[in-house]
Amino acid sequence: MKYYFISGETSGDNHASRVMVELKKLDKQALFRGMGGDMSRAAGQELVLHQKEMAVMGFAEVLGSIFKILKNLRRIKKDISTFNPDILILVDYPGFNFKIAKYASKRNIPVHYYISPKVWAWKEGRVKLIRKYVRELYCILPFETDYFAKKGIKATYVGNPSKETVDAFLTTNTLTNGTNKIALLPGSRKQEISTSLPIMLEAMKQFPKYEAIVAQAPGFDEAYYHAFDPTLKLIPNNMYVLLAQCDAAIVTSGTATLETALMNVPQVVCYKTTKVSYAIAKFVIKLNYISLVNLILEAPCVKELIQDDFEAEKLGYELNLLLKSKDKIAQMESYYEELHALIGESHPSVNVANQVWQSIS
Repeated sequence: MKYYFISGETSGDNHASRVMVELKKLDKQALFRGMGGDMSRAAGQELVLHQKEMAVMGFAEVLGSIFKILKNLRRIKKDISTFNPDILILVDYPGFNFKIAKYASKRNIPVHYYISPKVWAWKEGRVKLIRKYVRELYCILPFETDYFAKKGIKATYVGNPSKETVDAFLTTNTLTNGTNKIALLPGSRKQEISTSLPIMLEAMKQFPKYEAIVAQAPGFDEAYYHAFDPTLKLIPNNMYVLLAQCDAAIVTSGTATLETALMNVPQVVCYKTTKVSYAIAKFVIKLNYISLVNLILEAPCVKELIQDDFEAEKLGYELNLLLKSKDKIAQMESYYEELHALIGESHPSVNVANQVWQSIS
């Protein structure tokens, strides 16, 4: 069978590649093509477009790259028409992927969507696009199936890929406490890192007995980080190894917040973007929380420092609570136990591959 995968970010590349690995166990003649990253290429996907060519973040930043995005969109559509896949598997990345879903659906190519778009957070109007163009919808957050059911859409909770990767890591690695090390996770995009890392480093000056270690993101060399601090210690491309040896973490909002919680590491969540992007986001996104941990639990498990609240003094105060307050630590541990129970045992890559294969074989 011919499978066309589209993933637009590093996390999606990881999830897509894992599904490809499982599909090859079911379909020895599987051919993979589309847009992805290095992990998908390693899994056997022929890349028409590398996702690094799509790396933009924030509303204002997307507007500045609109012509490039449209050019890549035309390129993918043309390639789908030429390749004529048996199935199209979209992974997250809704702004781009909905346009592809519409194009493929009109050509009678079945569309499966892995990591359902977060329409419960913003752009709820996209629900009608899912209903019209997506044949199978795979959710990774436990509350999403109920949400879509109320919208008249059948969705399948396949488990959470972060739980899958964390569990795999913990089978061969152990967590260490009392190391006097703090993990700094400033994000994976230039705008995130340049905004967050200086504030994190300033806050760490309040903790001279603790060592700050930074998660070095793919695509950024040591020199980039050392421009902020020449003595900075880095761990490249392996966030789990970093988290496993730290007493607490400062995490830029995103999937990393959930992964940190699943690793049972206390954390403070932070996020800051441009004033324009934040103003637009505040207008269109109506949520009580921004971190996946709090969203899943529907409770303030982790402290969120957003935009103007994300400054060194406040960050230092919250980090000190995580390191010194037994009540705060116990409360977070209790929340983390509840989180594990809600997510459950997770094998999403296997589940998605089985669902895809059954639908076309």
